[in-house]
Amino acid sequence: MARAIATLTFMATLLAAAAAHAETLTLAVPAPVTSIDPHYHTLTPNESLDSSIFERLVEMDATSHLKPGLAESWRLVDDHTWEFKLRRAKFHDGTEFTAADVAYSIDRIPRVRNSPASFQIYTRPIIGMDIVDDRTIRLRTAGVYPLLPTDLTQVFIIPHTLGPDAATEDFNSGKNAIGTGPYKFVSYRPGDRTELERFDGYWGEKPRWDHVTYRVISNDAARTAALLAGDVQFIEAVPTSDAANLRNDGRVKLAESVSLRIIFITLDQSRDGPTPFVTGPNGEVLAKNPLKDLRVRQALSMAINRPAIVDRVMEGAAIPAGQFLPPGSYSYVENLKPPAYDPARAKALLAEAGFPNGLRITIHGPNDRYVNDARIIQTVAQMWSRIGVQTQVDAQPWTNFVGHANRQDYSAYLLGWGSSTGEASNPLRSLIAAFDAGKGFGAANRGRYNNPAVDALTEQALATADDAAREKLLQRATRLAMDDVAFIPLHNQKNIWATRAGLTYTPRADEETRAQDVR
Repeated sequence: MARAIATLTFMATLLAAAAAHAETLTLAVPAPVTSIDPHYHTLTPNESLDSSIFERLVEMDATSHLKPGLAESWRLVDDHTWEFKLRRAKFHDGTEFTAADVAYSIDRIPRVRNSPASFQIYTRPIIGMDIVDDRTIRLRTAGVYPLLPTDLTQVFIIPHTLGPDAATEDFNSGKNAIGTGPYKFVSYRPGDRTELERFDGYWGEKPRWDHVTYRVISNDAARTAALLAGDVQFIEAVPTSDAANLRNDGRVKLAESVSLRIIFITLDQSRDGPTPFVTGPNGEVLAKNPLKDLRVRQALSMAINRPAIVDRVMEGAAIPAGQFLPPGSYSYVENLKPPAYDPARAKALLAEAGFPNGLRITIHGPNDRYVNDARIIQTVAQMWSRIGVQTQVDAQPWTNFVGHANRQDYSAYLLGWGSSTGEASNPLRSLIAAFDAGKGFGAANRGRYNNPAVDALTEQALATADDAAREKLLQRATRLAMDDVAFIPLHNQKNIWATRAGLTYTPRADEETRAQDVR
């Protein structure tokens, strides 16, 4: 009896020690995910979380260079065919990853229902798929398409065993949330938190954490306070007002990098007639949408003092922007500078456009999605008011705002876009190209800007194999779009993360916040 009691005591001690050793990472992010379905919405918060659960054939490293993912290698077989050699991996339910899962995932993307910003732009060039064997798949394109491996860095792979038309709702419940990533789905509470646990069958480097909690803390001060109190060990989007103090706080460590995300103002160009939140100076309804006049768009752009926003609002955590990407990026246009602040010229342009007494406008935006987003639109409103554009501000929670933005309900509104592929074809296809569901172009072109010349250059670039020649085409398309004020660029954010002392994080240019990168 004594021996049995001793054995039980010993086992209890081992279990207690194991439980004590089990480690949980709690991280806090400012913006909620809109779905666990990895094919539902091209949104950075979604993709950050998804990248711990699911994987792509081709991955990006921290500096946005390609590296092997579920594909160990890839090669161009001929001008129309890419071949991918697949690694051995298992899904969280124990099934083997095969070429059938790749074909299934690519085929599903254009059929996802009610997608607010589809991933179809990344799969549309694929016109056929040939499964050579379980470890080999060939993807065929209509013509030369050198960016296919880059595009596939945006396509998560799910198991074909989910069956036809796997429902987005079943990912949110956990039924379909099955990937090959380092962490398994446990639960999802929209707007609050998502729970993950380590996948011991992961093919790659073994996950560091037994359990991961993604918490949504939209309030900047509360997010910093949670870090300092030890309630969370890691936060995304360190408030710019806190960054200076945190750099000198021994309890925490910062990780920083210039982002591929541009913050910009979209202008309604979908309507020829009245646009809902723009009137004449006395509130009179206008017969025509003034935002379709290039001179008005130019005036609104040059009325914005970008260096002042970077200095006073962003507190140095951004760089002024005049195009999609920051300096040093592939397809960055060297001599395309941010528009100069010139309120006198802006007033003159408004007068030339027929508005010598200005306009009235409401600028909309989120108040919990981008760094200092509500303060940015307040500042822009003040700057526009100085040129005779009486500007009101309507800042809302992202979950309310984005639905209206997707339906083109606004006239002028703040948005951001992270060029996750690290080059200009990504925003040119998504933000600038004429909306075309069949092509998968313009998926995030909420203002419905349309310039056939820009689209033609973009499509020509996508079919150009030579990197240098393709870069020149993308640069020409970028310049043309910016000269036409397709939207109003403001700045490229700087990413700032913070960990508790003793932890490190490798900052990523694509802004993804991944549990597996916290060490």
